[in-house]
Amino acid sequence: MKDSSDSSLISPLGVMPEGVQVSFEFFPPKTEKMQDQLWASIERLAPLKPHFVSVTYGAGGSTRERTHETVVRIQKDKGLQAAAHLTCVGATRDEVDAVARHYWESGIRHIVALRGDPPEGETQYKPYPGGYAYAADLVAGLKKIADFEISVAAFPEPHPEAVSAEADLDNLKRKIDAGASRAISQFFFDPDVYRRFRDRAVASGITVPIVPGLMPVVNFVQMCKFAGKAGASVPKWMYDVFDGLEDDVETRRLVAASVAASQVRALVSDGVSEFHFYTLNRADLSYAICHILGIRPKSVS
Repeated sequence: MKDSSDSSLISPLGVMPEGVQVSFEFFPPKTEKMQDQLWASIERLAPLKPHFVSVTYGAGGSTRERTHETVVRIQKDKGLQAAAHLTCVGATRDEVDAVARHYWESGIRHIVALRGDPPEGETQYKPYPGGYAYAADLVAGLKKIADFEISVAAFPEPHPEAVSAEADLDNLKRKIDAGASRAISQFFFDPDVYRRFRDRAVASGITVPIVPGLMPVVNFVQMCKFAGKAGASVPKWMYDVFDGLEDDVETRRLVAASVAASQVRALVSDGVSEFHFYTLNRADLSYAICHILGIRPKSVS
């Protein structure tokens, strides 16, 4: 029997690179129970020392105050770099600028700048009167306020409202030209989708990092609904592997971890060294994937 310390034994996951970075996205809680779940997730993931954590808010800024409170608390109490989401929806430029200044005064230096989804009850996006019309305008406006680090959204599969893939890529370029330093991709499940998009972006002259966004499958049915709204394709093989697991939580978690491990392995082998996790305020699967990536707990000051 060969000694397990033999360096010739190669992990089936391949050789994990050093220096991999991760970031996590949370959403602000609406109830006390959800608040407990959020902070339990943050407590679980904070020791991994993520590059940053971001906090969303609802369409039209419906949870903007809770977002601000959560972002500031994460940075102050957990010693993590926190990023706040800002959108163009439901607010004038002056109102958005005031929120941005408040973040800066509170020590928040990182903004995720998004156009945003239409307010509840509306099906099409319309620029708010007196507001920032699109994400590129928001990025430019934020840069005039302070030297924020700004992340923006990228869509490996074109945004549902995009006229074409080329127009969507041009929009990404406008956001970067306006001052964004990073793009975070919409979630996807086929690594080739990300590879093709990244190659097209590089060929178009985009040089900032395009961080792949990963959504661990907590609930397959729910995830399919998210994918439908976002215009993200779900490969047939995923329907096959999750078939019949709606009421089998433990098996579903094992399958989800296997799927995520395969996705991470493919991306790492392609040179990816930074990942963004859409956690849905649940930590276990994201934590497991980080373990696979060689990211282990460190002390948190």
